[in-house]
Amino acid sequence: MTHTDAELIALLHRLDDPDSAEYPPGYDNSATRARFDRLVSRLDSDFATRCRADRNVQDAGLHARADVPAAATRLGVKIVVSVSNFGSMAVVAAENPGEFLDTAEAVDEGALHVDDLATVERALTELGYVVLPERLLTRPYDGVRERLASYYGEGRPCDWWIRYFDYL
Repeated sequence: MTHTDAELIALLHRLDDPDSAEYPPGYDNSATRARFDRLVSRLDSDFATRCRADRNVQDAGLHARADVPAAATRLGVKIVVSVSNFGSMAVVAAENPGEFLDTAEAVDEGALHVDDLATVERALTELGYVVLPERLLTRPYDGVRERLASYYGEGRPCDWWIRYFDYL
């Protein structure tokens, strides 16, 4: 399902809990991990490879990350899928998060093949993830967690990536 930017921004705000930084109230780690494991298996199958999965994330809104190896992609560039503990949100990036503004830029720059992107997004969608473009996550954090608003101190605001996909 495709979401508008406005719907995704509303989702970021709706999931933002003032009392819970790393995971939302009622969070089920076992269910979140089982879905992530299904994602990794699906990517392994879809790309006929063995994806590297970082499942050892602590003190973060990020749950885990899966890397599709460069050798398995059409353009020889690694694809990174980051999954949040919040709202089944996921982000797809070429090479590494932050390398491009979002996947559209990566496709335009020749770093991500549109068919590879479609394969990853289809897997995410079919497993119930909401795919967010990185460009929305680089917006300054304006949520309810007061400590995050001053995460970096004066003049360097926190962004939504840190809120949901980084170490806190």
